[in-house]
Amino acid sequence: MSTQQQQQEPESQESPKDPEMKGAESPQQRRLKDKESGMVDEHAEKEAEAADETVHLKVFRYDPEVEAKQEPRFDDFHVPFEKGMTVLDAVMYARDEFDSSLTFRHSCRQAVCGSDAFFVNGTQKLGCKTQISELEQPVRIEPLPHQEVVKDLVVDMDHFYDQMHAVEPYFQDEDTPESDELEEQRQTPENREKIKMSSRCIWCAACMSSCNIAAGDNEYLGPAAINKAYKFAMDDRESEDIKAHRLRILEQEHGVWRCQTQFSCTEVCPKDIPLTEHIQELKREAVKKNLKFW
Repeated sequence: MSTQQQQQEPESQESPKDPEMKGAESPQQRRLKDKESGMVDEHAEKEAEAADETVHLKVFRYDPEVEAKQEPRFDDFHVPFEKGMTVLDAVMYARDEFDSSLTFRHSCRQAVCGSDAFFVNGTQKLGCKTQISELEQPVRIEPLPHQEVVKDLVVDMDHFYDQMHAVEPYFQDEDTPESDELEEQRQTPENREKIKMSSRCIWCAACMSSCNIAAGDNEYLGPAAINKAYKFAMDDRESEDIKAHRLRILEQEHGVWRCQTQFSCTEVCPKDIPLTEHIQELKREAVKKNLKFW
């Protein structure tokens, strides 16, 4: 055995750990000091482990245009973990470093665009807002349920957008004066506070995907569209006639009355909008509109 080998051999020997060992030395200096005193620095060991730590992803794959990939499957990726890593960060790393054909939507990475809603470990989540460190491994990433899969994690959003537009999600005022007489249409602070939460919707479709009613009734407007209608129906700047028109849209067979108050939409909303409460309030407004007193 050479002299160099004899010098290196003790490096591989470990002694009992002492979690109280601290100091400003480098990891190498701490290890040498601990070795001489018969102790190993737990902090240095954790640093070494973190350098090799990876995240195990199981990602849904499907490509109808490639014959060999038409059968749905899950691919495994082992991504190096970094503090603050999100689900979106992890799948972007998998795409950039392992498989450039991995397909998913993303844009702002700041929980504003609503593009990267996934089904993560059995729950609808926004990829850019979900911390990998908070999830159990392997992290299972799938496209949103109850929607047609286009490719990998991308789903067809056309039906969702149709439902959103069906509630006429834009401000209407039949009393608008001539252009030369226009004035600012002011909103009271109280009214603004009432509809503030409903305006946070980013059209990510997580709520729609979680809704069992929407899964079984393709004509149901869905929680996102009804929430959008709530924003305008409760805005005092619109006339009573316009509000009555909106309520007629919402009280139809596939409107607010299809909601069974399961709260699944509220639980998965990445913007914490009280969707179920808004739907119930619109039910009450519809009932009051139809009440007649003689």
